[in-house]
Amino acid sequence: MNKLNEIMEYNKRFVENKEYEKYEVTKYPDKKIVILSCMDTRLTELLPKALNLKNGDAKIIKNAGATIMHPFGSIIRSIIVAIYEFDTDEVLVIGHKGCGMSNINGEETIKKIINRGIKEDVIETLNNSGIDIKKWLHGFDSVEESVKESVELIKKHPLINKDIKVHGLIMDPSTGKLEIIVNGY
Repeated sequence: MNKLNEIMEYNKRFVENKEYEKYEVTKYPDKKIVILSCMDTRLTELLPKALNLKNGDAKIIKNAGATIMHPFGSIIRSIIVAIYEFDTDEVLVIGHKGCGMSNINGEETIKKIINRGIKEDVIETLNNSGIDIKKWLHGFDSVEESVKESVELIKKHPLINKDIKVHGLIMDPSTGKLEIIVNGY
């Protein structure tokens, strides 16, 4: 059975057994926080548990490295929507030790893309249209610096009010221990 069929079979039983009922909450986060975190699989359950969050407590946004690549990209858009539409008043940017985006090499990733069947002329076309694919795919050298940069971008964004508290943290994915990098108070 393929992965999608497995998911659909499970989902059918989940709905029939009304297992969703224990997760029913409103769309407004109870703790009024929005979190930008990494998509690392180790954080899926650990992050909410380590922060004492239950379903409905926070808006959680995940991407590779918990980074903001563009001041008007989808991550900032999601944070702004969380603030103005869902009444959040604090933002937590949470990176983690041993992040896969740390020291990722854009050139090596491009080689993997090509090895999987994307033609080199596609990469060239994108590069010639003003997108530096190598730079775009590059990770970061320091998790701490990356978290600080994302916090600063949020704090200085022209559409985010100065009364919004923005914090930066790093989590140990082995233990869940948090370290404050930027205290937004």
